[in-house]
Amino acid sequence: MTAFDPKSLTYNDQGLIPAIAQDADSHEVLMMAWMNAEAVAQTLESGRVTYWSRSRQAFWIKGETSGHVQELVSLRVDCDRDCILMHVRQTGPACHTGRRTCFYTDVTEGSEVELMAPMG
Repeated sequence: MTAFDPKSLTYNDQGLIPAIAQDADSHEVLMMAWMNAEAVAQTLESGRVTYWSRSRQAFWIKGETSGHVQELVSLRVDCDRDCILMHVRQTGPACHTGRRTCFYTDVTEGSEVELMAPMG
């Protein structure tokens, strides 16, 4: 085993890496957001998934204000080291629209179909 250093990942020109959150039990893809090296380190240290908000230019601990927490179960790095897959335990909806997943729109034969309504 080799010690993991978040700085060893490949980040884009803005210093960010795409991070996919997947439900640890159902394997449903919940969302994709961005992280920088410090967000990766904070996530690993705290066990609470921390992203980098491009709009606010600040750290965003998932669920900090909404209560819709993502607890880290495992973190995987892809073969090019330019994308992260996190297995998480999600409390409540993952999407800011109130849906379980951000991937609630299906495109079939040129039409969009909404697969789920916001959680009640």
